[in-house]
Amino acid sequence: MKWQELLEEVWRANVELPVRGLVLGTWGNASGIDRATGKIAIKPSGISFGGLSPSDLATVDLDGNQAEGSRKPSTDTPTHLALYKAWPAVGGIVHTHSHYATAWAQSRRPIPCFGTTHADHFHGPVPVTDDCDTGERYEAATGEAIIACIGRQDPLEMPAALVAGHGAFAWGATPTEALENATVLEEVARMALHTLMLNPSAKPISQELLDRHFRRKHGPGAYYGQKD
Repeated sequence: MKWQELLEEVWRANVELPVRGLVLGTWGNASGIDRATGKIAIKPSGISFGGLSPSDLATVDLDGNQAEGSRKPSTDTPTHLALYKAWPAVGGIVHTHSHYATAWAQSRRPIPCFGTTHADHFHGPVPVTDDCDTGERYEAATGEAIIACIGRQDPLEMPAALVAGHGAFAWGATPTEALENATVLEEVARMALHTLMLNPSAKPISQELLDRHFRRKHGPGAYYGQKD
Protein backbone atom coordinates (compact mmCIF):
# COMPACT_ATOMS: atom_id res chain seq x y z
CA MET A 1 0.00 0.00 0.00
CA LYS A 2 1.29 3.45 -0.91
CA TRP A 3 1.74 6.02 1.85
CA GLN A 4 -1.05 8.26 0.58
CA GLU A 5 -3.41 5.29 0.48
CA LEU A 6 -2.50 4.44 4.07
CA LEU A 7 -3.18 8.03 5.14
CA GLU A 8 -6.63 7.82 3.54
CA GLU A 9 -7.37 4.51 5.27
CA VAL A 10 -6.25 5.80 8.69
CA TRP A 11 -8.31 8.95 8.17
CA ARG A 12 -11.40 6.90 7.26
CA ALA A 13 -10.94 4.70 10.33
CA ASN A 14 -10.76 7.78 12.57
CA VAL A 15 -13.81 9.52 11.13
CA GLU A 16 -15.82 6.28 11.37
CA LEU A 17 -15.27 6.02 15.13
CA PRO A 18 -17.95 8.56 16.13
CA VAL A 19 -20.23 7.42 13.29
CA ARG A 20 -20.20 3.91 14.78
CA GLY A 21 -20.82 5.22 18.29
CA LEU A 22 -17.40 4.16 19.53
CA VAL A 23 -16.18 7.58 20.70
CA LEU A 24 -17.50 10.83 22.14
CA GLY A 25 -15.63 14.11 21.84
CA THR A 26 -11.98 13.34 21.21
CA TRP A 27 -11.94 10.06 23.17
CA GLY A 28 -10.03 7.71 20.94
CA ASN A 29 -7.79 7.31 17.93
CA ALA A 30 -6.82 5.09 15.02
CA SER A 31 -3.41 4.53 13.49
CA GLY A 32 -1.72 2.60 10.69
CA ILE A 33 1.85 1.65 9.90
CA ASP A 34 3.81 1.44 6.66
CA ARG A 35 6.06 -1.52 7.44
CA ALA A 36 8.36 -0.75 4.50
CA THR A 37 9.37 2.63 5.92
CA GLY A 38 8.41 2.27 9.60
CA LYS A 39 6.24 5.40 9.39
CA ILE A 40 3.05 5.55 11.42
CA ALA A 41 0.04 7.80 10.81
CA ILE A 42 -2.13 8.53 13.84
CA LYS A 43 -4.83 10.96 14.91
CA PRO A 44 -3.35 14.17 16.31
CA SER A 45 -3.89 14.92 19.99
CA GLY A 46 -7.08 16.73 20.95
CA ILE A 47 -8.34 17.27 17.40
CA SER A 48 -12.05 16.83 16.68
CA PHE A 49 -12.97 13.89 14.46
CA GLY A 50 -15.46 16.01 12.55
CA GLY A 51 -12.98 18.40 10.97
CA LEU A 52 -10.21 15.87 10.43
CA SER A 53 -8.61 15.44 7.00
CA PRO A 54 -5.86 13.04 5.84
CA SER A 55 -3.36 15.90 5.82
CA ASP A 56 -4.10 16.58 9.51
CA LEU A 57 -2.80 13.19 10.64
CA ALA A 58 0.38 13.15 12.70
CA THR A 59 3.28 11.04 11.43
CA VAL A 60 5.92 9.41 13.62
CA ASP A 61 8.53 6.68 13.30
CA LEU A 62 8.74 3.57 15.48
CA ASP A 63 10.83 5.47 18.02
CA GLY A 64 8.15 8.15 18.33
CA ASN A 65 10.09 10.83 16.48
CA GLN A 66 7.95 13.14 14.36
CA ALA A 67 8.50 12.16 10.74
CA GLU A 68 6.34 14.65 8.85
CA GLY A 69 4.14 17.66 9.48
CA SER A 70 3.71 19.69 12.63
CA ARG A 71 0.75 18.03 14.35
CA LYS A 72 1.38 16.65 17.84
CA PRO A 73 0.42 12.94 17.80
CA SER A 74 -2.09 11.36 20.15
CA THR A 75 -0.95 10.98 23.74
CA ASP A 76 -1.65 7.24 23.27
CA THR A 77 1.08 7.01 20.61
CA PRO A 78 3.56 5.14 22.88
CA THR A 79 0.95 2.41 23.36
CA HIS A 80 0.51 2.05 19.59
CA LEU A 81 4.30 1.96 19.11
CA ALA A 82 4.73 -0.82 21.68
CA LEU A 83 2.15 -2.98 19.89
CA TYR A 84 3.61 -2.35 16.43
CA LYS A 85 7.08 -3.27 17.68
CA ALA A 86 5.88 -6.46 19.36
CA TRP A 87 3.58 -7.71 16.61
CA PRO A 88 4.90 -7.39 13.02
CA ALA A 89 1.64 -8.77 11.57
CA VAL A 90 -0.37 -5.84 12.95
CA GLY A 91 -0.91 -2.98 10.52
CA GLY A 92 -3.60 -0.92 12.25
CA ILE A 93 -4.70 -0.09 15.80
CA VAL A 94 -7.86 1.52 17.20
CA HIS A 95 -8.31 2.82 20.75
CA THR A 96 -11.73 3.70 22.13
CA HIS A 97 -13.59 4.41 25.34
CA SER A 98 -16.73 2.79 23.93
CA HIS A 99 -19.40 2.38 26.59
CA TYR A 100 -19.76 -1.37 27.07
CA ALA A 101 -16.15 -2.39 26.46
CA THR A 102 -15.01 0.30 28.87
CA ALA A 103 -17.50 -0.88 31.50
CA TRP A 104 -15.84 -4.31 31.38
CA ALA A 105 -12.40 -2.64 31.52
CA GLN A 106 -13.41 -0.59 34.55
CA SER A 107 -14.78 -3.71 36.19
CA ARG A 108 -11.43 -5.40 35.47
CA ARG A 109 -13.21 -8.40 33.99
CA PRO A 110 -12.44 -10.22 30.75
CA ILE A 111 -15.36 -10.61 28.35
CA PRO A 112 -16.43 -14.30 28.36
CA CYS A 113 -17.24 -16.03 25.10
CA PHE A 114 -20.91 -16.75 25.74
CA GLY A 115 -21.84 -17.41 22.12
CA THR A 116 -20.86 -17.88 18.52
CA THR A 117 -21.10 -14.18 17.64
CA HIS A 118 -18.12 -13.62 19.91
CA ALA A 119 -16.38 -16.78 18.64
CA ASP A 120 -16.61 -15.61 15.03
CA HIS A 121 -14.17 -12.78 15.81
CA PHE A 122 -12.24 -13.53 19.02
CA HIS A 123 -10.65 -16.90 19.73
CA GLY A 124 -11.51 -16.94 23.41
CA PRO A 125 -12.46 -14.47 26.15
CA VAL A 126 -11.26 -10.92 25.48
CA PRO A 127 -8.59 -10.39 28.16
CA VAL A 128 -8.13 -7.50 30.55
CA THR A 129 -4.72 -6.19 31.60
CA ASP A 130 -3.37 -5.83 35.08
CA ASP A 131 -3.41 -2.30 36.44
CA CYS A 132 -0.78 -0.24 34.60
CA ASP A 133 2.12 1.77 35.95
CA THR A 134 0.85 5.35 36.29
CA GLY A 135 4.26 7.03 36.24
CA GLU A 136 5.93 8.92 33.43
CA ARG A 137 5.93 5.79 31.25
CA TYR A 138 2.17 5.29 31.60
CA GLU A 139 1.33 5.06 27.89
CA ALA A 140 4.29 2.78 27.06
CA ALA A 141 3.50 0.67 30.13
CA THR A 142 -0.07 0.35 28.85
CA GLY A 143 1.27 -1.19 25.65
CA GLU A 144 3.46 -3.58 27.63
CA ALA A 145 0.47 -4.60 29.76
CA ILE A 146 -1.57 -5.36 26.63
CA ILE A 147 1.26 -7.46 25.19
CA ALA A 148 1.56 -9.35 28.48
CA CYS A 149 -2.15 -10.16 28.67
CA ILE A 150 -2.21 -11.48 25.08
CA GLY A 151 0.84 -13.58 25.93
CA ARG A 152 1.64 -16.37 23.48
CA GLN A 153 -1.68 -16.08 21.66
CA ASP A 154 -1.57 -14.93 18.04
CA PRO A 155 -2.59 -11.22 18.20
CA LEU A 156 -4.62 -11.66 15.01
CA GLU A 157 -6.61 -14.44 16.71
CA MET A 158 -7.22 -12.25 19.77
CA PRO A 159 -7.30 -8.80 18.13
CA ALA A 160 -8.42 -6.81 21.17
CA ALA A 161 -7.79 -6.27 24.86
CA LEU A 162 -9.27 -4.23 27.68
CA VAL A 163 -6.97 -1.95 29.65
CA ALA A 164 -7.93 -2.08 33.32
CA GLY A 165 -9.65 1.10 34.43
CA HIS A 166 -9.11 2.74 31.06
CA GLY A 167 -10.67 1.49 27.82
CA ALA A 168 -10.27 -0.78 24.83
CA PHE A 169 -7.66 -1.38 22.16
CA ALA A 170 -8.27 -3.38 18.99
CA TRP A 171 -5.97 -4.14 16.09
CA GLY A 172 -5.75 -5.94 12.77
CA ALA A 173 -3.67 -6.45 9.66
CA THR A 174 -4.94 -3.07 8.41
CA PRO A 175 -6.55 0.02 9.97
CA THR A 176 -9.87 -1.07 8.44
CA GLU A 177 -9.63 -4.48 10.12
CA ALA A 178 -8.75 -2.79 13.42
CA LEU A 179 -11.87 -0.63 13.12
CA GLU A 180 -14.01 -3.68 12.41
CA ASN A 181 -12.59 -5.48 15.43
CA ALA A 182 -13.25 -2.45 17.66
CA THR A 183 -16.83 -2.36 16.39
CA VAL A 184 -17.42 -6.05 17.07
CA LEU A 185 -15.72 -5.77 20.47
CA GLU A 186 -18.25 -3.18 21.58
CA GLU A 187 -21.16 -5.35 20.41
CA VAL A 188 -19.95 -8.54 22.13
CA ALA A 189 -19.28 -6.52 25.30
CA ARG A 190 -22.90 -5.35 25.20
CA MET A 191 -24.20 -8.87 24.52
CA ALA A 192 -22.14 -10.34 27.35
CA LEU A 193 -23.45 -7.81 29.86
CA HIS A 194 -27.05 -8.45 28.82
CA THR A 195 -26.45 -12.22 28.94
CA LEU A 196 -25.37 -11.95 32.57
CA MET A 197 -28.30 -9.67 33.36
CA LEU A 198 -30.73 -12.29 32.01
CA ASN A 199 -28.84 -15.26 33.43
CA PRO A 200 -26.20 -14.50 36.08
CA SER A 201 -25.17 -18.18 35.95
CA ALA A 202 -24.52 -18.21 32.19
CA LYS A 203 -21.48 -20.24 31.14
CA PRO A 204 -19.14 -19.77 28.17
CA ILE A 205 -19.69 -21.98 25.14
CA SER A 206 -17.59 -25.12 24.80
CA GLN A 207 -14.06 -24.98 23.45
CA GLU A 208 -15.14 -27.22 20.58
CA LEU A 209 -17.90 -24.83 19.49
CA LEU A 210 -15.61 -21.82 19.98
CA ASP A 211 -12.92 -23.40 17.79
CA ARG A 212 -15.43 -24.46 15.13
CA HIS A 213 -16.86 -20.97 14.71
CA PHE A 214 -13.52 -19.17 14.81
CA ARG A 215 -11.90 -21.54 12.29
CA ARG A 216 -14.81 -21.17 9.86
CA LYS A 217 -13.63 -17.59 9.24
CA HIS A 218 -9.94 -17.60 10.14
CA GLY A 219 -6.85 -19.60 9.25
CA PRO A 220 -5.92 -21.89 6.37
CA GLY A 221 -9.04 -24.05 6.71
CA ALA A 222 -11.54 -21.15 6.67
CA TYR A 223 -14.57 -21.81 4.48
CA TYR A 224 -16.87 -18.87 5.26
CA GLY A 225 -17.67 -16.46 2.42
CA GLN A 226 -16.96 -16.55 -1.28
CA LYS A 227 -13.83 -17.61 -3.13
CA ASP A 228 -12.15 -14.95 -5.27
